Amino acid sequence: MTGIARAAPAIAMIAVFALVLGGVTLLRRGGPDRSKGVLMLVCAGVVFANVLIWTL
Repeated sequence: MTGIARAAPAIAMIAVFALVLGGVTLLRRGGPDRSKGVLMLVCAGVVFANVLIWTL
């Protein structure tokens, strides 16, 4: 495996944590950005599932 292939799951998990934090923040704020918060949480779930698939 090359260097980027080893680093990809770690970078993706950092992105998952950032997406979850951002999504929860937007959901708590409310307003018109509420749907963006939900989409961020869905995206975090998809990226997390991809990391699980990569590591199996």
